[in-house]
Amino acid sequence: MITAKGKGILKRIGIGKIKIYKTPSYEISDAIVEDSAAELARFEDALQKAIDQQGELYEKAVADAGEETAAIFEAHQLMLEDEDLQDSTREIITEQNRTAEYATKTAFDMYAKMFAEMDDAYMKARSADIIDVETAVLDFLLGNDTSSLQGTEPAILVAEDLAPSETVKLDKSLLLGMITREGSSNSHTAILARSMNLPSLIQCKDIDDSWDGKMAILDGYTDSVYIDPTPELLDELKVKYEADLKKDALLQELKGKPSTTIDGRNVHIYANIGGPEDIASVNENDAEGVGLFRSEFVYLNSKEEPTEEQQFMAYKRVLEALAPRLVVIRTCDIGADKTIDYMNLDKEENPALGFRAIRICLTRKDFFKTQLRALLRASAYGNLGIMFPMIISKWELVEAKAILEECKQELINEGVKVADYQIGIMVETPASVFVADELAEEVDFFSLGTNDLTQYTCAIDRQNAHLERFADTHHPAVLRAIKMTVDAGHRHGAWVGICGELGADPTLTKTFLRMGVDELSVNAKSVLPLREIIRSTDLTGVPEWSPSEV
Repeated sequence: MITAKGKGILKRIGIGKIKIYKTPSYEISDAIVEDSAAELARFEDALQKAIDQQGELYEKAVADAGEETAAIFEAHQLMLEDEDLQDSTREIITEQNRTAEYATKTAFDMYAKMFAEMDDAYMKARSADIIDVETAVLDFLLGNDTSSLQGTEPAILVAEDLAPSETVKLDKSLLLGMITREGSSNSHTAILARSMNLPSLIQCKDIDDSWDGKMAILDGYTDSVYIDPTPELLDELKVKYEADLKKDALLQELKGKPSTTIDGRNVHIYANIGGPEDIASVNENDAEGVGLFRSEFVYLNSKEEPTEEQQFMAYKRVLEALAPRLVVIRTCDIGADKTIDYMNLDKEENPALGFRAIRICLTRKDFFKTQLRALLRASAYGNLGIMFPMIISKWELVEAKAILEECKQELINEGVKVADYQIGIMVETPASVFVADELAEEVDFFSLGTNDLTQYTCAIDRQNAHLERFADTHHPAVLRAIKMTVDAGHRHGAWVGICGELGADPTLTKTFLRMGVDELSVNAKSVLPLREIIRSTDLTGVPEWSPSEV
């Protein structure tokens, strides 16, 4: 028996044969060609097919993993449509008389290298995306059929790493688990694993081609994979595997039941979504509402600024479908790691600390008002919460509310119905934590964005895979910041929720209950597991959480 270690994504068991996933080799000739026009035509044809393919992958990703995961393929389309990149490729074909394959690889590799050498971690990570779209173009040029790489039998898939396009093309019904040599907790493999509740192991450095076809056990509980396991170990982990399946079935029985502790404490469990496409997932997993509708995906999925009517239809669809459940829609959080060409934002040295979210909205008032008018019009069709991101000062909140009120009066004067709604903010910086009492006076609710709160509190770039060792999501400072925010909100009558990744961390659920958190908004797949924890918790005699515990 061979044992290899990695980093587990989910505490699940996968049992089956190993299938080594190998991408085709790309042998590119550097020969001089006589007919440059023919090579140029081949490139244009392959480029268009690759662009069309990204659109198809987007639709498939929406169905498989949701809007947020699918957004990468919108970005891929934009990369392929980049005129500078296209012109560089064409120039190599026409000026150097090279093949379309050689020109594609040379130009795209050059761009990938440029991104890889950037200081910004997010931009550096885009290098892999350029290689992914390069591969798409090359596959069309070379006639590579990648549909059979996964095989036709259920298996644990093993690869160096999986690009976004590769993960989406996979036949999910044949996946018993995934193992990669590379990757991070935020890699596309990890995102897919979480969305599918699939046992997966990343950063497994001992992967070997000799594993292909052998029986294996992927143990997410111990971050291990066992190749050719002993009969005794196989029997032992089959019991755990069966227990997981029974637990999944029991979770389904929690649908329709309240998320209430044994001693009567109720906590709302909402879902995070990226758009109307996620409504089915909200209903399927019995979420009590939506605690975070990331409205920026309405912008990211449009090649030009979405109109008031386009936004209104998207918001209305979600509110109407989920009524009377609460739907909290975060106003546009563009900037930092989410950029859009048509907004013409300047390149920044420190985008995570720069011109983003509410800072853009308060600077570009007409842009902001278009969204606010759409939101207010949609309020008549459901139970709406409007949430402003990246608020660090009271004046920002007061000004945002004033613009919202201005939009409301305009609509009323136009004879448009505006229903009641709640107002809240994201608490995601140390600054907003320290002035939480002042901010709480102005809102109905707080929602803690723990991803950014951890990043800013610990000075850790959450996009940088090299910093995972230092990125302590349970850092005492972060937990204390959460408790401070909860207490401040409650002092002023505001309810307080968590919409970041920590909300779905089952090891912290009881801690959040003891802190007094009112709501958890998580990926839809986490709703029922959290409900199980809450319903099995008894806080009778348990003291309120104290900062001295960490």
